[in-house]
Amino acid sequence: MTRDYDEFLAGLFDHLDPSLVALILLAVAIAIGLLWYTFPAWLKIRFPHIRWPRIKWPHFTFKRTPRRKKAKKPKAVKPDEPVPAPEPQPDPEPRPQPAVASLADRLAAEGRFAEAIRERLRESVTALTRYGVITPAPAWTAHEVAVQASANRPAVSAPLTGATGIFSEVWYGHRPAGPDQDALMRRLTAEVKAALESPR
Repeated sequence: MTRDYDEFLAGLFDHLDPSLVALILLAVAIAIGLLWYTFPAWLKIRFPHIRWPRIKWPHFTFKRTPRRKKAKKPKAVKPDEPVPAPEPQPDPEPRPQPAVASLADRLAAEGRFAEAIRERLRESVTALTRYGVITPAPAWTAHEVAVQASANRPAVSAPLTGATGIFSEVWYGHRPAGPDQDALMRRLTAEVKAALESPR
């Protein structure tokens, strides 16, 4: 088979130019490619369409159904036996409600002592306003609040002056605040509140 093929090619190249043979082979390849690309539009033969039967396989599912617990039947009460009344339970003793920490105490617990000092002075100014000692203006400084409150209620002069002094050192003097300053500020503002609540 191989020898016959070689002899055929040798005889073909003896009669034709090799470049012409290559051109013919290229044209044949292009023609086959075009026919293959357009198949089966150029083919008029219709092949019968065979429909193969579709096999349905059984679908197995394993579902675990939970067991239902049997409901317990209530114990029947005999009609001649009296039903015992439930014993009254003693009222539990009311538990003391924990004191809600103020915003200043929460700030101090977080280590934000400068903000805690400012909040304590703000609470004192709110108490002075509520008791009608002062009517603060938005532009007032801490010193002006202390002067006006001391003139109207001399009992708050000493603790309020000390509280405003600590506030001015921390916020105006930019001095670091610590737990000692906050504890002193807490004591002074408590004295201001006690002076306001005590009768004149």
